[in-house]
Amino acid sequence: MTADVVIVGAGIVGAACARSLARAGARVTVLDRGAAASATSAHGEGNLLVSDKGPGAELELARVSLRRWAELAGELADELGPRFPSVEHEAKGGLVVVTSGDGLDGLRTFASAQRAAGVEAVELTPGQARELEPDLAPGVVGAVHYPQDAQVQPVAAAEALLASARRAGAVVRTGVEVTGPLLDGGRLTGVTTTQGDVPAGDVVVAAGPWSGDVARRLGSWLPVRPRRGMVLVTTPMRQRIRHKVYDGDYFAATQSAGAELQTSAVVESTQGGTVLIGSSREQVGFDDRLRADVLAQMARRAVAVFPFLARTGVMRTYLGFRPYMPDHLPVIGADPALAGLWFATGHEGAGVGLAPATGDLLAAALLGSAPAVDPRPYAAGRPALDALRPGAPENDHEGARP
Repeated sequence: MTADVVIVGAGIVGAACARSLARAGARVTVLDRGAAASATSAHGEGNLLVSDKGPGAELELARVSLRRWAELAGELADELGPRFPSVEHEAKGGLVVVTSGDGLDGLRTFASAQRAAGVEAVELTPGQARELEPDLAPGVVGAVHYPQDAQVQPVAAAEALLASARRAGAVVRTGVEVTGPLLDGGRLTGVTTTQGDVPAGDVVVAAGPWSGDVARRLGSWLPVRPRRGMVLVTTPMRQRIRHKVYDGDYFAATQSAGAELQTSAVVESTQGGTVLIGSSREQVGFDDRLRADVLAQMARRAVAVFPFLARTGVMRTYLGFRPYMPDHLPVIGADPALAGLWFATGHEGAGVGLAPATGDLLAAALLGSAPAVDPRPYAAGRPALDALRPGAPENDHEGARP
């Protein structure tokens, strides 16, 4: 039977797209060359953030998605029952701290702009910050509290979205790699795979940092490329960190276009008692080797925020690849050159947080319903991407390709 929609990628964004489409009545097949939620979704922290986003399209999508996650936590629990693992939705709030006067001025300016865009951003004195986080370093001179920030367990959340999609009729096939297009009169009508042809009315690429490769296999182009990040995981302890806490350098790192290594302190507890310590960003392709010097930088920055961590053991480390886009916005919508091809990718480190709104926005576009946000900033044919497209005037083709 021909599917209405084939989704390439069973990570959290593909899962959210599958649920939104299947619950709207579409016949959906999800394909992944590996196990579901085993790649980028399994190597992140599950952040649902507005605190790291300046005014603009990404923040608008994040605000919608935060509301959807709060609804989804209850919807999924009711639908799947107590035997299914909780998505561990926790509205813990975020705290951004700074240790210099210049940093405090910059944070105040940033928070003021966010408040004008509808974000709850509460400026705190050092004493007020320590009421929220008593173990903060004495050098912290100020902070901003973001009550809207939250967290989920990303693998459990992705699996729950897929389970819900299956209940609505979706089919999830793992161990199936897409190898090429099925075409009819210049329109994409499905995909060829290592397990045979899969016909479809439309194809959605939601393969995270591998989306550029999948797009090429299907005869299209997308300038998404991997950005590597590493995380330290401590041994379990009694909870001493109550919020997601990061230093003022984190926002600059997320928005940087540089390929060089960038680190910042990002520290938070999990419901299991461990502490997750990040973050790093660097563009090194799909090099999956851990770097001890990067981990050491992250540890030093975390200790500068929470000195007690210097006496805490590290249980393990891991790394993952985030789907980076040159203009720092995801791609959600139709390919401008190949009919039948759609994208839901390029969220970099915000894929978990933006997944519900992405799924809803893609489903609205595919099915012709009203979108919750203006889809134009996320279009695959937006000017910032068209300028990088092979054949565009004054384009460095090699630098633009993922």
